[in-house]
Amino acid sequence: MFHLINLLSFVHITSGFPVITISNKSLLDSIKITSRKMSKQVRLHSSIHHPLLRAWTTGNIAVSAEELMLPLFIVEDNDAKEEITTMPGVYRYGVNTVLKELEPLVKLGLKSVLLFGVISKLTKDEYGTHADSPENPVIRLVPMICEKFPNLVIACDVCLCPYTSHGHCGILKENGKINNDKSIKRISEIALAYAQAGCHIVAPSDMMDGRIGAIKQSLEAASLHDKTILSYAAKFSSSFYGPFREAAKSAPSFGDRKCYQLPPGSSGLAHRAVSRDVSEGADFLMVKPGLAYLDILSQVKKEFPNYPLFVYQVSGEYAMLYFAANSNAINLRTAVEESLISFKRAGADCVITYFTPLLLQWMAVDRKN
Repeated sequence: MFHLINLLSFVHITSGFPVITISNKSLLDSIKITSRKMSKQVRLHSSIHHPLLRAWTTGNIAVSAEELMLPLFIVEDNDAKEEITTMPGVYRYGVNTVLKELEPLVKLGLKSVLLFGVISKLTKDEYGTHADSPENPVIRLVPMICEKFPNLVIACDVCLCPYTSHGHCGILKENGKINNDKSIKRISEIALAYAQAGCHIVAPSDMMDGRIGAIKQSLEAASLHDKTILSYAAKFSSSFYGPFREAAKSAPSFGDRKCYQLPPGSSGLAHRAVSRDVSEGADFLMVKPGLAYLDILSQVKKEFPNYPLFVYQVSGEYAMLYFAANSNAINLRTAVEESLISFKRAGADCVITYFTPLLLQWMAVDRKN
């Protein structure tokens, strides 16, 4: 403070702002040198002017075929192929048609699938009887995939909503509220049926309290110790599920799922849900949806770095990107790849996405070039 008068020659007003003029030449030279040094420190173009340099600065977040999982909707009609209007390019398949569709994808490097059953002819009831009946299209398909594609990893979504008359994810009480105890018992029965059919991974998406522990006990009691539990641990109540509910014919007939799926704004509940599922024996963890929950994805990876972390790029995200590209608002490939990079950057080890077939095709083209 005592040198300040000596360093400043005067202060005058220009356009209403005070302007300080420095008369001390050595100080002025020092400021210029420091400014030049600082400007060199923040130059970025020298690090990103070549594709290889950009790859080096990006780090290890490139997405490979091993890190993609393809969701598939399976219906009762063996030869069906029904396009989903809100998800162009995505279909409901019968067991025969899906095997034909999988063949070229496996050749392109497809490593894993996530199966969802969709029924319209089989009866839906309050108990979800056909979730684990022999007529269930997923239970019929799993052994067929195992035989034809023995190296393909099969995950089965475990939930009641596609099979119940009310469209909710659990067993209901007379007052319409969830009966959690009966629900987790039923969910564990369904998971066991899929595991016995031959799937590698059971993926409970119902969000009932205690479901992971119940499934773990059920699998161990059946000596199925090598079956993996992929928990939809942080599954939020989201508007981005809209197209899926049409695809799976699983919209609730009344009310909503806000009483058992997580509120979009609650990172605290997400932490509690993930911690609970880890303590109950989950092998893998999932955050769903993806783009709107990158902060949750990052938090889960930091808190549980030793657990493989999945992210689900859900139907609404697919539709949003597809229709934007179809209107020439964005470039589809660039936008899809950017979204996947963001998932990887946030900590995802595997991305469940309906864009998997396109991504595999793009990867194949890149390999040829």
